[in-house]
Amino acid sequence: MENERSPIIMWFRRDLRLSDHPALSAAAETGRPVIPVFICDDSVDALGAAPKWRLGLGLKAFSNALRDAGSKLILRRGDALTVLQDLITKTGAQSVFWSRAYDPEAIARDTKIKAALTDQNVLAKSFSGRLLFEPWTVATKTGQPFRVFTPMWRAVQSRDVPAPSTAVTRLPPPDVWPMSDDLEDWRMGAEMQRGAAVVAPFVCPGEAAAFQALHQFLNRITDYSDHRDRLDMDGTSNLSEYLSLGEIGPRSVWHTIQQASMTGVQGVEPYLRQLVWREFAYHLMNHTPSLLTGNWKPEWDIFPWNTDADSPEVIAWKQAKTGVPGVDAGLRQMYVTGRMHNRARMIVASYLTKHLMTHWKIGMDWFADCLVDWDPAANAMGWQWVAGSGPDASPFFRIFNPQTQQEKFDPHSRYVRQWVAEGQANPPETALAYFDAVPKSWGLSPTDPYPQPVVALAAGRARALAAYEGRKNQ
Repeated sequence: MENERSPIIMWFRRDLRLSDHPALSAAAETGRPVIPVFICDDSVDALGAAPKWRLGLGLKAFSNALRDAGSKLILRRGDALTVLQDLITKTGAQSVFWSRAYDPEAIARDTKIKAALTDQNVLAKSFSGRLLFEPWTVATKTGQPFRVFTPMWRAVQSRDVPAPSTAVTRLPPPDVWPMSDDLEDWRMGAEMQRGAAVVAPFVCPGEAAAFQALHQFLNRITDYSDHRDRLDMDGTSNLSEYLSLGEIGPRSVWHTIQQASMTGVQGVEPYLRQLVWREFAYHLMNHTPSLLTGNWKPEWDIFPWNTDADSPEVIAWKQAKTGVPGVDAGLRQMYVTGRMHNRARMIVASYLTKHLMTHWKIGMDWFADCLVDWDPAANAMGWQWVAGSGPDASPFFRIFNPQTQQEKFDPHSRYVRQWVAEGQANPPETALAYFDAVPKSWGLSPTDPYPQPVVALAAGRARALAAYEGRKNQ
């Protein structure tokens, strides 16, 4: 039987918030002391440079929020089970709560931890909170997971989404706090090197900033459907990094937008549909974890992808020196801000996988190193969607023409001029910042001439289509 004064260890992961947090709310409602903990385990150490740096900023902001709630964030490094068992021994905790994760490595880790703690008569309990709908609650009429997005959207768009729980404002502290690491000692931004100073002005971490971004988006959501693909406009929600780290909950976003709709705000459905695209990615990852590591459609295993991440064409792509302005602008935006416009992501990914005939995993891994809003499910699904190898994917023969895409979504070349300095007499600071963000070893300068295309667009398209026909014949 649990002691009324025994602490609850609240194990935080990618859920760095106080509102709409079922696990935290359940812990607080017991009235028992709560010990917030974040563990830097192998999964954190394996993060790419930009997402790890951004996580460090998020942890600092969240630590401050917990302090305002009369609590503190305990930081520990090591194997998660070993750390939790040590904290249980030293604090007398008899319960450990956490929010569920859905990637295969986290599921295996959490399953092992739950079994081990249960054997020690410790209550180990996981909660929802990262998704609108748990993956096992959404299925086709035959009980199978959805493999196509539109039927899933139809199935859930009218379903009740649980109301977000109210923010926890006070957490009872334990009698004695356990020892904590110093966040600075973890050096979460070390791999960013000089790029951290360039990206920092474009990042505003924390739950308060997330809600501010949400409410700013409400002012322009009416135009979301028309403007979300425009590269030269601020037409998107700018919520991706906050959802990625759980600095805002999806239920809070859903209900805030639904409430705005009830007050007369128009045009909300297209954005709610995008939230369900995020759900679709997580449901796919949960049901078919191979999405993260290989072609979702096995017939693509025989496609003649280039798998050399250090080939000259791939190096030119990574350095945003392909000679195709629409492609280079998207990559340079990522190096300067840590994010990339979604339309640009599709253009950039299509160029790599089709014009350059390069395996989508190379692009997926590069984004995982460079994006502050990196999300494992969305990143994998997005790359496989563009490549044609994934669920409900764009057909391979749909090859984005970067030039016509720019003409349509950046008609006055404002986006390209914002990020590509070469050829401009007075390039803006955003374009020049690219040269400060990238490694010095690349030896790049804004005075360099803009490169010729790595591959002519028409020739690249023809080569890709020929390879596609060859795969079909096999």
